[in-house]
Amino acid sequence: MDRVDALVIGAGVVGLAVGRALARSGLETIVLERADAIGTGTSSRNSEVIHAGIYYPAGSLKARLCVQGRQQLYAFCDSHGVAHRRCGKLVVATSPGQHAALESTRAKAAVNGVELRWLEPAVAQALEPALRCTAALHSPETGIVDSHDLMLALQGDVEASGGALALCSPVLGLRCGAAGHVVRVGGDSPMELEAGIVVNAAGLWAPGVAAATQGLSATHVAQGHHAKGNYFSLAGRAPFTRLIYPVPEQAGLGVHLTLDLAGQARFGPDVEWLAPGSPDDIDYRVDPARADGFYAEIRRYWPELRDGALQPAYSGVRPKLGGPGSPAADFVVQGPQVHGVKGLVNLFGIESPGLTSCLALADEVLRRLELEPASAG
Repeated sequence: MDRVDALVIGAGVVGLAVGRALARSGLETIVLERADAIGTGTSSRNSEVIHAGIYYPAGSLKARLCVQGRQQLYAFCDSHGVAHRRCGKLVVATSPGQHAALESTRAKAAVNGVELRWLEPAVAQALEPALRCTAALHSPETGIVDSHDLMLALQGDVEASGGALALCSPVLGLRCGAAGHVVRVGGDSPMELEAGIVVNAAGLWAPGVAAATQGLSATHVAQGHHAKGNYFSLAGRAPFTRLIYPVPEQAGLGVHLTLDLAGQARFGPDVEWLAPGSPDDIDYRVDPARADGFYAEIRRYWPELRDGALQPAYSGVRPKLGGPGSPAADFVVQGPQVHGVKGLVNLFGIESPGLTSCLALADEVLRRLELEPASAG
């Protein structure tokens, strides 16, 4: 049986970042991916926003790793030539009754170390003439990134550091032992691989991988929930240069406007809870009828949106740890300190801001394994 130092399960943006961190620490590392390409799941089905760290509860992993990860991500994009833009974002109130929530958002962000500038409507509309609002917060640190470009750069670093990527390699099971862990890999060439370190970064499949892990107590297997988010694109060029978000609501961040690097606008995601089932069975098609609920929400801050301007774009699914009505859960980075299995780390509930936090999450995994992250670069 072949043995390596470390195996990472999942080649999304977080799995690749973890593989990079392990390989840069001098460990022989293989990243296993069930699909025939990197990042085909959540990593390629999101808004590609580099988040500032505004909304997350003080002291949470999401708050800390988003702020830390955002700084690391901008530096990585600069050093590796990854396409990105620090375009900024406006969080907008569309009635005076929302001003208290806007002020609460600014206070929460300040605790997380994120400064937001309060804008009166005339100032906001001078920045974005098509916008209608009664007040806004300006986040200059928010940006956008080409997620595929980012993942290719991470993969390049994995391989440059002696690591490897194995596509079409679904993990069928994991057997943990004191001397190492044995991973059963399927695909065209089934095999078993042994490793001292295994990191479960399988995203939507992470709870299933944990459930198939012999030696891990069932009490440490997360219960996953799937929340589908649908996106609609705008026919024609958008009259905005910054991202536009409504005041946060209890159910989420509302229907917001994001831009890609070509300036194309898209709106979403909404929240569509899926019935329990395998991630393999998810239908990613976007129902055109869901656009009906988008128009009224968007027109609160962009009243000139014309009928028929929205067209189905794509969808993604968030790997949630709570179902409908549950409060938003924090990231779970579950290491030996929690479950008692040496060399094993499970990553659960890595939804937004997972892309922004990917490099910081990788460093956090190394800390849980009592390894020292390599110097930045």
